Amino acid sequence: MFLLLRWAVKIAIGAVSIVVLYVGITFAQVWMSSHRNNSSPASAIVVMGAAQWNGVPSPVLKGRLDHALQLYREGAAPIIVVTGGKKAGDAVTQGYSGFAYLRAQGVPESAIRVEVEGTNSFEEISASSAIIHAAGGSSTVLFVTDPYHALRVASIADELGLSAHVSPTDASSTAQELFRETIAVSIGRIVGYRRLASLT
Repeated sequence: MFLLLRWAVKIAIGAVSIVVLYVGITFAQVWMSSHRNNSSPASAIVVMGAAQWNGVPSPVLKGRLDHALQLYREGAAPIIVVTGGKKAGDAVTQGYSGFAYLRAQGVPESAIRVEVEGTNSFEEISASSAIIHAAGGSSTVLFVTDPYHALRVASIADELGLSAHVSPTDASSTAQELFRETIAVSIGRIVGYRRLASLT
């Protein structure tokens, strides 16, 4: 009986060690991706959604839009896809807020595509992929998001068959944001990001 208990303890310790190692490695990858900028040319720039206030981009969304605008003006891609649906109580979508902001900055309407249904990263990227392919673009896409979000965006894009470049904004990432992303990526890699999105 004692021998069985000892083996059970060893197995439990081993399992916990593996989980801790896996999460630790994933955290390191999330952190490294947050410091990596790949702004290589692509068929489209996709701006990940963030909060907006009655059509006015929040500071987070404005930072993403400004960064995408800079990349567009540098010739990184011919079109910008702005993403994001409505949150509870919103009058307009995040996508429309991004569209209005870019138009006000002088981006031609013909160079903007709007995604307005996505309520999470997987839905936004999946819908953007369909929009880009409908516009005749390739699978090479340049994503703009906050640094902490970079690895998950690239991983979702890979699951959807896209060749993802990620150019994060210059925003800082908190420990809480990095930890949250670590958990999301750790689970997403095991169950798949589509399933993770449906569960959350």
